[in-house]
Amino acid sequence: METIHYISPDHLSLKQLGDIISQKKKIALSPESITRINTCRTYLENRLANSDESIYGINTGFGAMCNIKIPADELRQLQKNLVISHACGVGERVPDDIVRLMLILKVQSLAYGHSGVRLETVQRLVDFYNYNWLPVVYQKGSLGASGDLVPLAHLSLPIIGKGELSIKGEIKSTSELYHKNGIIPIELGAKEGLALLNGTQFMSAYGCWNLIQALKYSHLADRAAALSIDAFSCKLDPFLPFIHKIRPFRGQSKTAAEILEILKGSQIAEMPKPQVQDPYSFRCVPQVHGASKDAIAHVVDIFETEINSVTDNPNIFPDEDLILSGGNFHGQPLALGLDYLAMALAELGNISERRTYQLLSGQRGLPEFLVANPGLNNGLMIPQYAAAALVSENKQLCTPASVDSIPSSNGQEDHVSMGANAATKCYRIVENVKNILAIEWMTAAQAVHFRKPITTSPLLEKMIVEYRESVSFLETDRYLHLDIKKSVAFLEAIE
Repeated sequence: METIHYISPDHLSLKQLGDIISQKKKIALSPESITRINTCRTYLENRLANSDESIYGINTGFGAMCNIKIPADELRQLQKNLVISHACGVGERVPDDIVRLMLILKVQSLAYGHSGVRLETVQRLVDFYNYNWLPVVYQKGSLGASGDLVPLAHLSLPIIGKGELSIKGEIKSTSELYHKNGIIPIELGAKEGLALLNGTQFMSAYGCWNLIQALKYSHLADRAAALSIDAFSCKLDPFLPFIHKIRPFRGQSKTAAEILEILKGSQIAEMPKPQVQDPYSFRCVPQVHGASKDAIAHVVDIFETEINSVTDNPNIFPDEDLILSGGNFHGQPLALGLDYLAMALAELGNISERRTYQLLSGQRGLPEFLVANPGLNNGLMIPQYAAAALVSENKQLCTPASVDSIPSSNGQEDHVSMGANAATKCYRIVENVKNILAIEWMTAAQAVHFRKPITTSPLLEKMIVEYRESVSFLETDRYLHLDIKKSVAFLEAIE
């Protein structure tokens, strides 16, 4: 029996969201969500039938054209025009897993019953997710206010039989697929196009994906650091709890304890050390990794609030007999959080590359560049170059998007968050950090070999044995691009 996650008003956590994707769960609307969607739609239809008032985006134009009243017999065309005209995305395609998150999060937001959409419209999004018919969405075009209008237009095009769908990696025309399978496009009713396009689901999906990866790789950064600490024969004094009790940042204390746990039973760690202290990139792992952990935790709070929110406009409140135009689509909280997350992740990469550099320096009984016959062999010299290049790129990508704004819609939308740019920049940093940590792991695993017969901890020794199944010890120069790719895959496979 397939596992199903029911979309409901209950709190949706980042972990639950990650589990839905990783465990390939189906989604379905809960009975309460169905009731809320139907109640809100009925209220909206009654309100339109019994009133001649102008309601933004429902019977008026959009943005700077908000004061233009649209006749009742043109409301359906208004919504269709909105979706088609806003599908102006450019750049690369959004990765499939992030499109899946966009679908879940859009359904979640609509299911609270404050958006006025019909049940059949929401169900079509559910069907896309469950059948793995993924709308083709492009990365660039959102300003991060008025919602993610452009990418959400691409997400919505297939509902009306337009645009393209990705099915098992192949791009298919929606209209051809509908014709072949006897599927009827949905004709959008009043408010529906606007409800689909308004919202922060592009920023939110990227942000949630970045956070899921950040939580994993901040943990793996500790493992890579621990292996480097032993490979460089470092002292464990900086990780003892006494130091961290007198500067009690949560992430700092957690990291120090984690390093000690990873290195439990290490013969290298138990050896007397001649040096008084170690370079910062080893000694200050609790302070640096810990600060990143605390930043990640803060951003998790921001995104868990967002994915449990209604972010379209206007908002409909049937019980209060109100339709209110506001600004919940504005991505400023997400933009600021994503910029913060980007810096936190970049620093994990920054300090990792410094440890790699130290391990190659020929100090503490290790051969230069960790290879026999240096000079004839370059060893691991050049992977450090690659890591340094990625670290430098991350610094450039950390220029904040959230402090930028550019007016649009003839000045009506005069302050925007640029949260979409913050989201895609952060995604690139995540991918860079994966490679930087993989290069550190590859380097530290090579270095610790030269400590034999003295061993590192049982946990790390076990990991090295598993790692050597795909990446062998470097005896002489070889094609290291493949080793780096296999090192990334090794880290990705760790639960």
